[in-house]
Amino acid sequence: MSTTEAPAVPVIALLEVALKALASERRLQILDWLRDPAAHFPPQEHGDPVDHGACNLFIVEKLGISQPAGSRHLKVLVDSGLVVATRRQGWTYYRRNESQIAAVIAALSKI
Repeated sequence: MSTTEAPAVPVIALLEVALKALASERRLQILDWLRDPAAHFPPQEHGDPVDHGACNLFIVEKLGISQPAGSRHLKVLVDSGLVVATRRQGWTYYRRNESQIAAVIAALSKI
């Protein structure tokens, strides 16, 4: 009799949340831009693009969508753990969470 081991529930939960977050062209575009924020966004007054990422206003403007729609996309990415939000002097900056992205890739390779 052959037995198949089911993936651990946390891995399944990780993949479910991450894949839902990645199921949007706009969110994929944000992740791509945040790979190199200095190359994709203008200089920022209060945050370093390497350390803090890109300001939410620049991301929304580049997407060409309303602030509420942009905030919703960014919230989905933050809730999935793929992006980290940092508040600095009244602004919110977003950067990729490389360790979470690596965990998602590793989890995908196991299915």
